[in-house]
Amino acid sequence: MTPRTGRALQRLALVALVTGSVAACGGGSAPAAASAAAGSAPRPSSPAVVTIVAPVGGASLAGPTVHVVVSVAHARVVAATTTHVRPDEGHVHLYLDNTLVYMQYSLQQDLPVPPGTHVLRAEFVASDHVPFDPRVWSQTVIFTVRG
Repeated sequence: MTPRTGRALQRLALVALVTGSVAACGGGSAPAAASAAAGSAPRPSSPAVVTIVAPVGGASLAGPTVHVVVSVAHARVVAATTTHVRPDEGHVHLYLDNTLVYMQYSLQQDLPVPPGTHVLRAEFVASDHVPFDPRVWSQTVIFTVRG
């Protein structure tokens, strides 16, 4: 491999990392995502506690839409996306089967969910859509959607 090829591969890897970070967070600024991806800026911790209220663990639901209700204590959900991060303000990201499926600015959301058994988690993230350190996760909820 030539030095030129090596540099090109390094640049391509960095672009892929930054692009993936921005896509996973649904927006925000590329510099903030790049900084978080590179780990150069320390992240604040948050006093927030996030809980999935519905669906409840072990539920068997009729599909194809699941109504998700989340509660957040010791912090508030805000709609504005900003790089001015406060530990008591942020957004809720929903993960279905370990895949980010929704970034919400409210505490309720209807999700399309296929039949089968699924794992749901919520994460309270900063207003720039980047996780706090340590990350603020809800409990894991396992439920089944009947076809």
